Amino acid sequence: MSTTLSASTLLAVPMAPLIGAALAGILGTTFGGNVIGRRASHTITILGVLIAFILSAMTLKSVAMDGARFNETLYTWMVVGGLKMEIGFLVDGLTAMMMVVVTFVSLMVHLYTIGYMEEDKGYNRFFAYISLFTFSMLMLVMSNNLLQLFFGWEAVGLVSYLLIGFWFNKPTAIFANMKAFLVNRVGDFGFILGIGLIVAYAGTLNYTEVFAKAPELGAMGFPGTDWLLITVICICLFIGAMGKSAQFPLHVWLPDSMEGPTPISALIHAATMVTAGIFMVARMSPLFELSDTALNFIMIIGAITALFMGFLGIIQNDIKRIVAYSTLSQLGYMTVALGASAYSVAVFHLMTHAFFKALLFLAAGSVIMGLHHNQDIRWMGAVRKYMPITWITSLLGTLALIGTPFFSGFYSKDSIIEAVHFSNLPASGFAYFAVLAGVFVTSFYSFRLYFLVFHGKERYDQNPDAHHDDHGHHDDHGHGHDSKPHESPWVVTVPLVLLAIPSVVIGFMTIQPMLFGDFFKDAIFINAAAHPAMAKFAEIFHGPLAMVSHALFTPPLYLALAGAVSAWYMYLINPAVPAAIGRALRPLVVVLENKYYLDWFNENVLAKGARGLGIGLWKGGDRGVIEGGVVNASWKLVGLVSGVVRRAQTGYLYHYALMMIVGVLLFMTYFVWLAK
Repeated sequence: MSTTLSASTLLAVPMAPLIGAALAGILGTTFGGNVIGRRASHTITILGVLIAFILSAMTLKSVAMDGARFNETLYTWMVVGGLKMEIGFLVDGLTAMMMVVVTFVSLMVHLYTIGYMEEDKGYNRFFAYISLFTFSMLMLVMSNNLLQLFFGWEAVGLVSYLLIGFWFNKPTAIFANMKAFLVNRVGDFGFILGIGLIVAYAGTLNYTEVFAKAPELGAMGFPGTDWLLITVICICLFIGAMGKSAQFPLHVWLPDSMEGPTPISALIHAATMVTAGIFMVARMSPLFELSDTALNFIMIIGAITALFMGFLGIIQNDIKRIVAYSTLSQLGYMTVALGASAYSVAVFHLMTHAFFKALLFLAAGSVIMGLHHNQDIRWMGAVRKYMPITWITSLLGTLALIGTPFFSGFYSKDSIIEAVHFSNLPASGFAYFAVLAGVFVTSFYSFRLYFLVFHGKERYDQNPDAHHDDHGHHDDHGHGHDSKPHESPWVVTVPLVLLAIPSVVIGFMTIQPMLFGDFFKDAIFINAAAHPAMAKFAEIFHGPLAMVSHALFTPPLYLALAGAVSAWYMYLINPAVPAAIGRALRPLVVVLENKYYLDWFNENVLAKGARGLGIGLWKGGDRGVIEGGVVNASWKLVGLVSGVVRRAQTGYLYHYALMMIVGVLLFMTYFVWLAK
């Protein structure tokens, strides 16, 4: 039985996508002279990600079947005092699972991109970006120290900035990528403060060494306050997760990031980057378990995000934005699980969500292609007749999302609800209400999208914007805007089918080992005495089949069913009802349409306040104090003193002789006075 993994094999996992990105990004663009064409660019990058996926799958098999582990430093960058800055890998159950999820979803997105970006001028550049993103995410999840974690964290942020603004001639895309960049900097400021506190008090960046000193950190107070140091560290780290994983109120960047091409919505905003914060908190579980204050804070933020972002999904009409708000809500569910100390459940939902949400995003892109870049669901309808593969895979993804029994989302979402129900933290009451209400909301907006797109009357020929696409280009796929919808090419539909398979079966197959087995035994730590949610959940769990029968007597199943039936009645049977409700609740609808006025607050209060503060610091601090008081005052003082001194330096010999005589007289007077 193998107990170790090969360092060279693990190194090949992130390096293969990096090499593909470098070749396509340099040789396939004007920067390198367009040496290789489109076919070579996508072949190289897909091959790199395929190699990474195969090696990741082999690694997962060794970890799960043979108990293999790896925790070594590969390269020491520098040593500052006693602080080592290194590059290394930590591979256990948590890492191996993330490696497979990242590489599999990335591989599907690479294949899908061949069809979706077929005629785009930036084809080679796009493949270079998504391959570079895959490398960055792999470096993040495979890291064994905080320095490499931060490198991967910032690298995925940088590449997401490039991808969101990929169509850089679109003003909305440029605004969206700048918004994502700035909001993530707010979260990253907290993240780096948390890392800095760990370095200051633990004296190391290595995970294993930090976790060994966790009891010490847990006993320390934060200087000048009554707070525990560990609470401050955990909250700072979680603020980083709030930005990256789009938690309220740092969620505002994610819906706008839909301005980028659809493949990146699946890769970045469903399966990988936005889940980095969830992964980080799970990895840091030995620290978070020492602070109930931090866990309560995490649970409240997650509950707010899960419920209130779901409400926003109800009033959206852009197909991609509905799925984006669904992502926000599901990230809230994962965060609630983290707060309940159900880290394995959060990561389990991360995995299942990655498959069915990537499926829904890519299916949305297929619909957009089939309807010639129409994204407004009000001008769709009856698409199932023309796009059968997209229809059936979308239905499977929707059923997984709402938590239909036997589908993957059922096992992970119901596990979150059960874990919160068993939590003993004060915030669990509100969180339990939020995740239960969120079941109805999720089902309602999911089936609203499904029914308006795939059922009902055909409305695509009534779209007032039918001759305008979202790129500012002509139809990228060479189809006339006035023709009927059409099924997407095989490079689009094959990834949909391959993603639909785990969306259905992966939950049933993995819930036992991931939640109640030894899969995460040395990756996730829970203080069962202080936080008994998972221990209590384990007592009532009797297998995936029994979980389905248990669901027949619990509220989530009936809330999901009620949401689906409500959407069916309102949007297929009696479409006048939503309009009547909208008129009756107009003030609430206005609040939702303005996204709780958070964008307004950010732009008119925070941004203008920061601008005013900046101008004040510039005029008062820089020009007034520094330039006027320090710089100008210093040279004026020197000039004044030198002017006075210059008068004493006349150059005449008799002046110097006189000063010598005066000096001698003064010395004589002084010594005579001392003698007396």
